[in-house]
Amino acid sequence: MTNPGVTFAVVTGGGTSGHVLAALAVADALVARGHDRHSIHYAGTTRGVERRLLPATGYEYSLFDVVGLQRSLSWRNLAFVPKLFRSTWQAIGLVRKLSPALVVNVGGYASVPVTVAALLRRIPIVVVSYDRRPGLVSKLVARRAAACAVAFEGSTLPRAELTGAPVGQEVLTIDRHADRARARTQLGLPDDRFVLAVVGGSLGAQRLNRVTTEIVAELEERTDLAVYHVVGERNLADAAPGRDGSQGIMYQVRGYEDRMPLVYAAADLMMTRAGAATIAELATVGMPAVVVPWPGAAENHQVDNARELSDHHGAVLIEEAGLNSDRLIGEITRLMSSPAELAVMSAAAAALGARHRSGALVDLIERVAAA
Repeated sequence: MTNPGVTFAVVTGGGTSGHVLAALAVADALVARGHDRHSIHYAGTTRGVERRLLPATGYEYSLFDVVGLQRSLSWRNLAFVPKLFRSTWQAIGLVRKLSPALVVNVGGYASVPVTVAALLRRIPIVVVSYDRRPGLVSKLVARRAAACAVAFEGSTLPRAELTGAPVGQEVLTIDRHADRARARTQLGLPDDRFVLAVVGGSLGAQRLNRVTTEIVAELEERTDLAVYHVVGERNLADAAPGRDGSQGIMYQVRGYEDRMPLVYAAADLMMTRAGAATIAELATVGMPAVVVPWPGAAENHQVDNARELSDHHGAVLIEEAGLNSDRLIGEITRLMSSPAELAVMSAAAAALGARHRSGALVDLIERVAAA
């Protein structure tokens, strides 16, 4: 669809793994639609996870030395303006060289240099906003964007179209029933136990980790339960030891998991944070979940994200202040004893995930590029 050597889109965003993975999901969706991989260029920051994630993807990319503006008084803010100015000047050169049909902005401070360059060069911009409450960068850029692709109904962004969120192709193809046995074999999980997967994001979540360790200790005699716990690499050294299940509960501990599609296929229930990308993936695969919003998120927006599932009975919402071992054990044992309720949660989540599976996001990007 795209001629080799011609840049169709620059996809920009970063600063957090959520932004980077969303950008890569957009890029992969364009490739799946027929665009040449070399016609998609990624632009991010030297300070994010881009350096680790991008080389293996085959996409051409540019990384700029730009930093985020701290909301509190910090000496780091002194570097914000000069780094932004220098990065924007470099981005102008990049955009002039590539001359893309459009720029796709998935948010985050790393998206600013290329977005400013696109505005100066009068290249159309599509904002991809997948939080129910848009971030600051998305709100600012949306004023000048050709269109805004949003994941939730009722968006306040101008020229918003409900397209669903960007979700990776490997997640889109998961069949939790057909893939379950294979996924459990690859993760070393038994076929005859209820599997709870706990994933607190790429860095882990200390509150989720602590409560999970407590429930493993309290449920140590359960021979019908396996817990697959991704604690975050920085927390691995302090994590509780695993248990092989020979004398009760099985407990597997991982620092980082880059095989999340397998985890989605293998688990009966998940406990996660409520980042927008996570909520979209839970809905896409129809995964019953206990979602615990991170209270430190800007404007506590993860609560709004979580309610997208919980208000439709696709997940159980527990705010962090109310999360303890007794509450979590109660939810786990209730759902373990009620396959019918798990099935209802799965169906409700999957119904909400239809928008993410629809392909409408790529349709919008291609329409703007052709205008």
